[in-house]
Amino acid sequence: MKYYLLAGLISAVVSFLVSLLVWKLGLKYKWYPKVRERDVHRTPTPRLGGIAMFIGVMVSLLCAWFLFPEIAGVDYFRLVFAEPGRVLAVLAGATIIVVLGVADDIWDLDWMTKLAGQIIAAGILAWQGVAIVSLPIGNTLGVGSSYMSLIFTVLAVVLVMNAVNFIDGLDGLVAGVAIIAGGVFFLYTFFINRVVVQTEFFFNLPSLLTAVLVGACFGFLILNWHPAKLFMGDAGALLVGFLMATSAVSITGNIDPAAVRTRTDLLPAFIPILLPFAILIVPILDFGLAVVRRLSAGKSPFSADRKHLHHRLLDMGHSHFHAVLIFYAWTATVAVGCLLFLFFNWWWVVAFVAVGFTVCAIATFAPLGRKRTEIAVQTTSRAGVVDPSLDPLDRAAAERDGRPVTRPTRTRPAGPPPTHHSTPGDPS
Repeated sequence: MKYYLLAGLISAVVSFLVSLLVWKLGLKYKWYPKVRERDVHRTPTPRLGGIAMFIGVMVSLLCAWFLFPEIAGVDYFRLVFAEPGRVLAVLAGATIIVVLGVADDIWDLDWMTKLAGQIIAAGILAWQGVAIVSLPIGNTLGVGSSYMSLIFTVLAVVLVMNAVNFIDGLDGLVAGVAIIAGGVFFLYTFFINRVVVQTEFFFNLPSLLTAVLVGACFGFLILNWHPAKLFMGDAGALLVGFLMATSAVSITGNIDPAAVRTRTDLLPAFIPILLPFAILIVPILDFGLAVVRRLSAGKSPFSADRKHLHHRLLDMGHSHFHAVLIFYAWTATVAVGCLLFLFFNWWWVVAFVAVGFTVCAIATFAPLGRKRTEIAVQTTSRAGVVDPSLDPLDRAAAERDGRPVTRPTRTRPAGPPPTHHSTPGDPS
């Protein structure tokens, strides 16, 4: 455990120091784009923090590969690097994703170019064996063939990358979600290898990748917390999604099909696939809604708009800080719930998740409920028509209740618009 912590600490320190450097250079040389209409922030902010996270991850992995054996005298990660092709595939894929993200942050690439790069990066993983090789389907764990393994792997990696990128719209959101999700996934890999499956693969690639990713997010979050000084940009968001997906698909190869003899044993085998998607249920939901919304409007599924879930939370009346905490709460409820299946009977876990969902739902929709009294006063005095000029939340609450809404009758006072900061993470 201490060597994983050391790897995470190295990643955090390097990520923080390089983030400071990128931030100062970004301000000096104006490495930031103009504020777009859909952005929540109003102050131009450097958005190349993904470079710092990438360097933190790379330095930590290289230290675990070459430096740790010299310091400790024992190569505790020898099983991780016994197949260097797998590790090099992860490094190559991460490099492609970061270069693609930086280019998009600077030049705003078209969605087809970005999707092609993502498929290439995921394909390199599958080519070197970092792939979904087993699934609890029927009475077997096999996926059928190498072609099916390639397809499943590419789809999973691309989906997770874009889902993470789509929620990258508030300060500290992606980094915090990755820390929560990564922490739970690390605990899962620890228990699945030491307690459930009881294999010798305690030092494994998915655990190491998760540890260095969590460390990089911690180091970056210091500068990304609201109000953010530095954004991770598409480079950082895609890197987070890529490493999360890689950790998930690579652990499927550590499950021995011969060890799965009963239906009860299928749950530990299924969680590596279930957990990352369950943790990212809100981002994946946002991704799906955005695709349907844009295709219905005759637009590209990767075109930009200001209708993501984090935008809606702000429009409902949540503060920036509260909106981020709500995302954290949903993530923690689902992630911890999945992990508890390994230790408790299913009804206790269902009860925990149900209580968590109830609390999260109340916190999410509380602002709309607080507006009912104000709307009632307005509709009484204005013949049943809501005037949204008194409070921006009135429009959202009125539309939710199906009440008619007039155009604002009062103009905003002179001065700059409210200041909100966030990472402009829409992949367009």
